[in-house]
Parts: sequence; structure tokens; C-alpha cells
Amino acid sequence: MPSSAPTLCNPKEVDDVVDWGIVPTMIEGESRTSGVLLHKGPNGESETGLWICTPGTWECHVTRDEFCHFLEGRCTYTHESGEVIEIAPDTVAFFPADWKGSCRVHQTVRKVYMIR
Repeated sequence: MPSSAPTLCNPKEVDDVVDWGIVPTMIEGESRTSGVLLHKGPNGESETGLWICTPGTWECHVTRDEFCHFLEGRCTYTHESGEVIEIAPDTVAFFPADWKGSCRVHQTVRKVYMIR
């Protein structure tokens, strides 16, 4: 029986991850993603897990609300309006549905996330 409350202990230390491939909207470089899917709701309505991404730059379109707690690495999100969001370790961010811009990963990032 599945756990009523899936957990992931020490997400900074997890190394048993699944290769999720290269970001499909690359602008520069070849960012590779991997992670652990902790939970996916019925019909994919919600999702939470651990996400890791290597350096590179890509177009970013957030299609559903996403809450992120960045644990490691550095990246810069630039909204299509020009607003710049600098991400460093221990940064928490919320990207509302339909957020559009670009992401440049400077140092491999590791985050826990929740999409709804």
C-alpha cells in the first residue's frame, strides 16, 4: 500500500535519481535534468519531487503554479518583462501559472518542488 504521506529524507544527499533528459527548449548549452518523483496526483493534477539541472540556458514557460525551494546551485530567471530573479542556495520561489521567460543555470541546481 502506498504511503499516505510520501517523504524524501535529506534531499541534498539523494543520488538515486532518474535521468529526465535534456531541456527541450535550449537556447545555449545542454542542460540535463534528473530527479525523483515523490508524488503525482490523479490525472497529473499535482506533482512534487526533487529536480536537478546542469548548466545551460533555455526558454521557460511555467504552465501551472510551481513552488520551489532551491537547495544548491545558482541560476537566473528572467521574466519576459525583463524582471530578473537571482536564485542561490536556500532561495524559495513561487512561479505562477503562465510565467514566461528564460532560465540560465550557472551552477547545477537542486530543488524540491510542488506543481499544482
